[in-house]
Amino acid sequence: MSFEPKILSFLCNWCAYAGADLAGISRFQYPPNTRTIRVMCSGRIDPAFIPRAFRAGFDGVMILGCHPGDCHYLSGNIQAERKITLVRRLLDEMGIGKERLLLDWVSAGEGQRFSVLIGQFVQQMRDLGPFPINEETDGKLRAIQASLEGEKIRWMVGKAPELMEKENVYGEQVDPERIREVMENTVHDELTKNRILVLLETGPQAAKELSDKLNMPLPATLPHLVSLVGEGRIGFDPTEESHYPRYVKSA
Repeated sequence: MSFEPKILSFLCNWCAYAGADLAGISRFQYPPNTRTIRVMCSGRIDPAFIPRAFRAGFDGVMILGCHPGDCHYLSGNIQAERKITLVRRLLDEMGIGKERLLLDWVSAGEGQRFSVLIGQFVQQMRDLGPFPINEETDGKLRAIQASLEGEKIRWMVGKAPELMEKENVYGEQVDPERIREVMENTVHDELTKNRILVLLETGPQAAKELSDKLNMPLPATLPHLVSLVGEGRIGFDPTEESHYPRYVKSA
């Protein structure tokens, strides 16, 4: 039996969903592999929905919104693009699923374009095969989801464009490259710390064990452990008597 992928599609109410309606009225053919969620704006999609969709068994996720410049809420689709770019970066860092996430634009009058995009994406998922969900990839997706739900990344995604465009309280223009660097470092740090928290759910582990599982050098892993201890999110195993302390997740 040939593999048929399950696709979750988020469609903007004003453009993409209307385009889907037009495709149906016009009888344009496309595969019935999608499960559709209608949203008022592509910018309202929580990026944490994407790892949750993969964990729920979907093989691909599509977000279709208004063309740039045509958003009914002015900049909603631009916000969506920033969010999806971030999710792709996290998926890429974890080495899973970046190519299974599509963001594109469909107007209310582009029924044929809608049907073509669906057909192309479904075929791409057929070629890739089922999403490789297992204990390791589920742990990575959980770390991505926790990072996207965390306050630090949400704040930076919301505030970074404003910081790049406006002066600070001292009337100084903030260097955009500096903001991008800080954001990239924050994203990496949060993802690594959440990955550590997921790994510690299996029981106490030493720093070297964690660094091996993260595929990171021990000196690069230790600052994240120190940070998590300082935040009270992990501690040391009180029953451990070896020369090497083992970390545990805080209750």
